[in-house]
Amino acid sequence: MDLELRDRFATQTGEASQPIHARVPAPTRRPAAEVRTREPGPARDDATPPRNGGRWRHLPALLAGLVLLALIAAAGYVYWDNAAHYESTDDAFIAARQFPIAPKVTGYITSVPVTDNQHVAAGEVVATLDDRDYRVALDQARAQIASAEAGIHNIDAQITVQQAQIAAGEAGLAQAQAALQFAEQQAARYQDLAKTGAGSLQNAQQYSSQLRQQTASVATAQAQLAVARRQADALNAQRESAVAALAQAQAQRDQAELNLSYTIVRAAQAGRVVNLSGAVGQFAQPGTNIAMIVPDQVWVTANFKETQLDAMRPGEPVTLNIDAYPERAINAHVASVQPGSGTAFSLLPAENATGNYVKIVQRVPVKIVMDNPPADVALGPGMSVVPTVRVNADPSLYERLRGWL
Repeated sequence: MDLELRDRFATQTGEASQPIHARVPAPTRRPAAEVRTREPGPARDDATPPRNGGRWRHLPALLAGLVLLALIAAAGYVYWDNAAHYESTDDAFIAARQFPIAPKVTGYITSVPVTDNQHVAAGEVVATLDDRDYRVALDQARAQIASAEAGIHNIDAQITVQQAQIAAGEAGLAQAQAALQFAEQQAARYQDLAKTGAGSLQNAQQYSSQLRQQTASVATAQAQLAVARRQADALNAQRESAVAALAQAQAQRDQAELNLSYTIVRAAQAGRVVNLSGAVGQFAQPGTNIAMIVPDQVWVTANFKETQLDAMRPGEPVTLNIDAYPERAINAHVASVQPGSGTAFSLLPAENATGNYVKIVQRVPVKIVMDNPPADVALGPGMSVVPTVRVNADPSLYERLRGWL
């Protein structure tokens, strides 16, 4: 149609003498990569439908995927079931009641037989102080004891003499009383004779005078006996005072012995020496720390979430993995669970009753004691531990499977 229209238009315009050639589209050249050599073979009719077996060719891969998915699900369930028997946390540290070593008396340090991080037994010497002043004080106290004992012996001797004087006074009083009794009888007899005229008045007066003398003698003997007894009481009081002075001297001696013993600073418990600051020649003051002792008795304080304590009870087994010694697994057990969260016993506890409140899962300290603490490695406060507590004693599916296999 386009050529006919162009011919008509050329005829009308007088340009028919010029031939008009139709534009032939250039042949499209295929890339060499797309050129394929067709091998001779039977002709295939593209309209022929595929065979029925083509739709099942992916079935083995699908079945393998389903089997693999089932295995992964089973393994996940086994892992979940086994993990449900345990509770673990990484917020756990080794704890101990470390204590300082400090002298109780003043003095210059004369020796320090230990060194840093050395293990010491209970009662082992950590440092010694100059003890000359304390030995002099002890000798003085012992001399005071000897003086007090001598005073007591002296008073005892005086009491013995006084007891003899009392006995003599009692005998003299008895003699005076006997003479008084005879004088009374004689005076009465001669008074009767004088009244009847059988005796002289002079004799009666004489025996009456003797009666009064004997009465005075008895009074004198009684007074002397009372003085002797009062003197004995005074000596007994002096003896009690001397005994008290002896007890005081003995107490001073005991204190001097204690002060002398304090010049040797010993470890109260077995442990390791840390922060050793004492040196020979240093002047030590009472209460000034010269070292710290970390006892051998250590435990683990694990801060579990409060949501992990439902099945956790004292006595349950624990496996400890210490960060410093990852190749070791230490057996332990739950000793106790603190009755309250950690923040409740902190220096500044939380005041949840004021301001806005956001619920946060609290941490509760759990004390874990090692069953077989290793003796060939150093365990000290602050070292990180990952405890795993067995909260369900029943065997898990993984353990049963492992037992069957």
